[in-house]
Amino acid sequence: MTGAGSNGWRQAGWLALALLAGACAAPVSVCAPAALDPETAAEIARAAPEPASAIVAQRDVTAARHMIVAAHPLAAEADLAMLRQGGSAVDAAIAAELVLGLVEPQSSGLGGGAFLLHYDAETDVAAAYDGRETAPSGADEAMFLDAAGNALDFETAVESGRSVGVPGLVAMLELAHRNYGRLPWAALFGPAIELADNGFPVSERLHALLTDYADASWPDAARDYFYPDGNAAPVGTLLVNQAYAATLRRIAADGSAAFYEGEIAQQMVAAVAADPMPGGLAVGDLARYEPIRTQPVCSDYRDYRICGVGPPSSGGVTTLAILGMIERFDMGDFPPNDPEALHLLAEASRLAFADRARYLADDRYVPVPTTGLIDPPYLAARSALIDRQCSMGEAAAGTPPGAIAMATPTPQREPAGTTQISVVDDDGNAVSLTASIETAFGSRRWAAGFLLNNQLTDFAFVPRDEYGKAVANRVEPGKRPRSSMAPTLVFAPDGALHAVLGSPGGSRIIAYVAQTLVAILDWELSPQEAIDLPHMTNRNGTTDLEAGTAIVALAPKLAARGHEVWLAAMTSGINAIVIGTDGLEGGTDPRREGVALGD
Repeated sequence: MTGAGSNGWRQAGWLALALLAGACAAPVSVCAPAALDPETAAEIARAAPEPASAIVAQRDVTAARHMIVAAHPLAAEADLAMLRQGGSAVDAAIAAELVLGLVEPQSSGLGGGAFLLHYDAETDVAAAYDGRETAPSGADEAMFLDAAGNALDFETAVESGRSVGVPGLVAMLELAHRNYGRLPWAALFGPAIELADNGFPVSERLHALLTDYADASWPDAARDYFYPDGNAAPVGTLLVNQAYAATLRRIAADGSAAFYEGEIAQQMVAAVAADPMPGGLAVGDLARYEPIRTQPVCSDYRDYRICGVGPPSSGGVTTLAILGMIERFDMGDFPPNDPEALHLLAEASRLAFADRARYLADDRYVPVPTTGLIDPPYLAARSALIDRQCSMGEAAAGTPPGAIAMATPTPQREPAGTTQISVVDDDGNAVSLTASIETAFGSRRWAAGFLLNNQLTDFAFVPRDEYGKAVANRVEPGKRPRSSMAPTLVFAPDGALHAVLGSPGGSRIIAYVAQTLVAILDWELSPQEAIDLPHMTNRNGTTDLEAGTAIVALAPKLAARGHEVWLAAMTSGINAIVIGTDGLEGGTDPRREGVALGD
């Protein structure tokens, strides 16, 4: 598989930048230790005299012919049924996602968007599909500001009609099927329609999330569905969604036009126009939506080729930037999650996230220096700022080749209502699909049996800095908000497909994917072993450790290197398939309810 980027410069480049490294960041022999926050210190104290227990790993699943890893067992079963009928990886992913929109409504669905990365084994070509939501034509850069010019409260914005972008999932799936589908379009809808008609059992995870969101501003139809008798649907309850089944039947029969025009479109517009704080989504916005097929963004990491999706997602570029900055360190010399390895990952992540914040946005509206951000000489210069012993603290954005001056946005929340599907079919074709409605249950607005997204809250609420300089990721009509979704393909030194992976998790997706790649490629762990590792993330601020896991015991060592350490729940949903000489090996995240299935 070919693409932009090269290893050719690296050997000479690291040597040439040795003096630059000294100029940028002279080695520091003694760090100023950071104080542990009280919550972290208390958890470490509670863990004594024994460390916190590691997450209990699921087993790796192996298969000879084809494999699916999806975020819910019913979705994985639908996917496997398509593969057994001779369907392609795209067919299987579509069937699984239609089921996930029903059984995992908190994470994705028809009312949201997605990015899909596809590998065609016959032509040895990878392609990226952009199904990201767009801002309505009536949107403006001040729409998340109040009358005084201050940013809206985040939850207020989420539950407003202003948060809803034009959903892109359905059109994107149709385009991918047109290019790579084998089974009839309508056949892919059968499993989801059957479950919607006959009911599916509420899982423990869905029940827990419904309980957490019981006080949200649900419209009557959604509350009646999710909260029968006024309480969150109990575990095991069969939820029947005939409105969703009817919507699927229309799309199955008439294609995406049935979704973007006519009655379904009118229901979406009406839901967005409802109080509180109505939005401006119009029927014309829906009719004009177009998915985009584009080139993946690719770069080399050691002897491997890593490909992801480019802008408006920041996931691929930022993951590749992190890997490019740690490549000069022999990560394989460290045991998994060694304190020094975590320190290096955290420092590279600081630098990559600083650039992400300033430059990454929809490149059809803003000049994004995508090539410059993963340019080997640029990453070598950025990596030279990393001190092996001491944290740099908050990193400043660099100036990659091709960059223009942009303002650094005000930090804001990036929620994690997302799902992941990874598939390899009989012919070696592969799909990594990451889909989302943004926050759990999206905007909570309901139309035609599904929830609508709140993806527009991924735009910068404050569009300009105090000097009037524009933020790259500000709201503009028709623009796609920046995402962190990072569906990923890995190619072996001989060019063969080696791995398919991705994760939900908001802006932490990037760290989850980068850490999993290091675990598989450097630490030579199986997919399940890599996914089971406790998480560490740094988004150019605190170094966050996964609460309740053994990694908490490393907090003092990281604090001694100058990291401000916090604990956080990190409900990732990583799944991965590794292709080897003996067949397929898959793993799924024990933090959620997904499964790997194969034949």
